[in-house]
Amino acid sequence: MAPPILKLDDIYLSFGGAPLLNGANFQVEPGDRICLVGRNGSGKSTLMKIAAGLVEAQSGEVFRHPSSTIRYLEQAPDFGSHTTVQAYAEAGLGPGDDPYRVTYLLEHLGLSGQEDPARLSGGEARRAALARVMAPEPDILMLDEPTNHLDLPTIEWLEGELQKTRSALVVISHDRRFLEKVSTATVWLDRGLSRRLARGFAFFEEWRDKVLEEEELEQHKLGKQIEREEHWLRYGVTARRKRNMRRLGNLQSLRADYRGHKGPQGSIQASATEGKESGKLVIEAEGITKRYGDRQIVAPFSIRVHRGDRIGLVGPNGAGKTTLLKMLTGQLEQDEGTIKLGTNLEIATLDQKREDLNLEDTLSHYLTDGRGESLLVNGEQRHVAGYMKDFLFQPEQMRTPIKNLSGGERARLMLARMMAKPSNLLILDEPTNDLDIETLDLLQEIVAGYNGTVILVSHDRDFLDRTVTSTIAPATPEAPDGRWIEYAGGYTDMMAQRKGVLDEKRRAEKARTEAAGPSQTSTDAPKNKAKLSFKQKFALENLPKEMAKIEADIAAREKTMADPKLFSKDAAAFNRIAAELEKLRERLAKMEEEWLELEMLREELEG
Repeated sequence: MAPPILKLDDIYLSFGGAPLLNGANFQVEPGDRICLVGRNGSGKSTLMKIAAGLVEAQSGEVFRHPSSTIRYLEQAPDFGSHTTVQAYAEAGLGPGDDPYRVTYLLEHLGLSGQEDPARLSGGEARRAALARVMAPEPDILMLDEPTNHLDLPTIEWLEGELQKTRSALVVISHDRRFLEKVSTATVWLDRGLSRRLARGFAFFEEWRDKVLEEEELEQHKLGKQIEREEHWLRYGVTARRKRNMRRLGNLQSLRADYRGHKGPQGSIQASATEGKESGKLVIEAEGITKRYGDRQIVAPFSIRVHRGDRIGLVGPNGAGKTTLLKMLTGQLEQDEGTIKLGTNLEIATLDQKREDLNLEDTLSHYLTDGRGESLLVNGEQRHVAGYMKDFLFQPEQMRTPIKNLSGGERARLMLARMMAKPSNLLILDEPTNDLDIETLDLLQEIVAGYNGTVILVSHDRDFLDRTVTSTIAPATPEAPDGRWIEYAGGYTDMMAQRKGVLDEKRRAEKARTEAAGPSQTSTDAPKNKAKLSFKQKFALENLPKEMAKIEADIAAREKTMADPKLFSKDAAAFNRIAAELEKLRERLAKMEEEWLELEMLREELEG
């Protein structure tokens, strides 16, 4: 086992009340792929900042290998005085780092590098920050919610990059599918302590539930032991007084342990306040379109949404998901076509931009709209303090300004306000951002059990698979042209249907080609048959030889890097060989693509 390059022992940190971290331990070894999980407010980001050297613990030991490099992706990047994204990203490079990595990453993240950081959207800012921390290929890469505001194609690209990186990873994320793909170990932060599972996130929830069951059983046994000791002291045969005093001391110690036990944070107790039943037909759209300038956002699109439908909207950032959503709900007028909304609609909305949040408002004022200290929930008058507890807020937080809440707590507060409003149509725009796994489970149950209609925009593949009955996506996700298609089922079902359509098209094209081949006579062929140029012929003949050489070079370097002691013996050599490997693989991929195109051209010309 390689020695750790980062180690935290018995970390303690408190902000005046109950300790946030109370004996937490954490370590990273070369090649680790760790996901850091826990409830909102459990201290995940704080522990990561302590590990990165951005926050100092009040007690405990922190060891960082002197030669190791660490890069930390924070949730709100600071662009400082940088005038372009390229300059901001390159400022994260160290001596000897390859500047080409910045260009490569920005290109794959959909940025030119010339953007003004002050004008970036939330998604663009996250992409720029990712390029900055990933470009140096540090020894430890720490990512705090890296998928927030990213679209699905970018999330899937990021998964691939992280799977092949040489950096050790520490990741905080709410995206189950993402964590399952990038992690091989899990650290669970709970009630100030950390526990480690030597397996990826896919095994975490089963393990967590088992740990909590065992803890509950231990508490039950402790309670029974206290009962037995109390019975002995009251009714047992009196022995020596000294012995009785010892057992009395033991009983007091047991009672202190029992009272001092802090159980796991409770789960949210909530359900959506449902309004009157809407009409059977909720939305009917016929041939609706939307265009901004020369760009078609929505080509003629038709859909019928019935009561009880749960529809997901997916697609790349900028494809027009929010535009289509606003058109369907009557917030934005279409250019052409008709939209008819059903009867008795009561709409509740959760907006990803959180535009209705006044950060100076207190929690109580926000939840009650400033109408005292009570609100109506499911026809019942509730005091705001009691309602807040349903969403894991403490009564003393009633007067707390919203600006003091974490991102996850703000998301939970908006969820609480939305749930209190009577509705029969839920509009959820990126509802999963910043929510912890347990709150996501609750939201999933609410959506799945809601008697009304739900339309949601999300990049969370697992959440879509668990909740929606149909999925609307661009017909051409790589280059959206305004055409949208509705698929039955969730995200995985949509991808399977798309693959089936593509396979069917390929089979049909092949059948047409084979049918056309035999019927074409030599007299039908053109007299001046096109041929490959000399340069193309030369490339076609010599590319396989060059590719074989590169494959041999790659194999030799991979064999060298397979030595588990290489990094500890010569980190510089490890980094140099890893960089050479990446360049060789990119060069090989380009050559293979060029050879394939030439081979297909040759087959086409030779019939």
